[in-house]
Amino acid sequence: DLPIRVARTKPDPDKTFWVLLIGKGYPSPNMTMRWCTDRLKIQPTSGYIKEQVSQSGAAIVVLGVRRDESQSRQRSIDKWRNGRGGNLAPHDRLPGALIYRPIVDLTIEDVWEILGTYHAPWGGDHASLIKLYRDSEGGECPVVLSADEAPGCGTSNSRFGCWTCTVVEKDKSLQGFVDAGKHHFQPLIDFRDWLRSIRNNPEMRQIVRRNGKLSFDVNGRHIPGPFTIQARREILSRLIDVQERFGDRLISDDELKLIYRHWSEELQAQGGLADV
Repeated sequence: DLPIRVARTKPDPDKTFWVLLIGKGYPSPNMTMRWCTDRLKIQPTSGYIKEQVSQSGAAIVVLGVRRDESQSRQRSIDKWRNGRGGNLAPHDRLPGALIYRPIVDLTIEDVWEILGTYHAPWGGDHASLIKLYRDSEGGECPVVLSADEAPGCGTSNSRFGCWTCTVVEKDKSLQGFVDAGKHHFQPLIDFRDWLRSIRNNPEMRQIVRRNGKLSFDVNGRHIPGPFTIQARREILSRLIDVQERFGDRLISDDELKLIYRHWSEELQAQGGLADV
């Protein structure tokens, strides 16, 4: 009977994964360039929380983070301790937002014991949830509100997250589903692996950055620009093929329209318009 409503946050239409990757040519994310975390998770959710703070003067964010998750998670939690005698900690980057961490000291065994012992308050039990995690061999992928909390995304741990995540070397969660007999996920794994493999292929990257300038690192090595238009066309073609084999929608019509628009504008700026 708590006054709870659900709000799903999502990136602006022009900042979705496919529009940035295929439309603008952003290279596949890796550990040193995790643009996806900021665009897809931090900005939309932080923006929503700021709106609530603006309307009500403050907002309490309930996070299911635990010290037991990892050393980096423990350091992040200990860095921002609760106020004296209370259960709330101020958020370092969202003024007016307070963090409540109800299960911060529970172990993973505690969590599963509670879920296996008690019925869900909204009815039923947690059997399907337990099976989902068992099949995927997955851990947690909590809400990310800042770059310090980003280790919840794209680590070597087996986590639920984006199926397109190219930061991890191997997607253990998706592979767990396939090993459990859900073979229709295999095309997703193959596509993700290919997307990761082409990231540093010089033939698929432009020489200049999106600002039209050449870039070099401190050692004088050339920093390639975004994916070429040809590479982006191949990525989209393969994605459409995977979508047909998977049997469910992976990219929206609105995203396709934005992708074609970016291609057209970029080709016009380069002085020529090809058939896209």
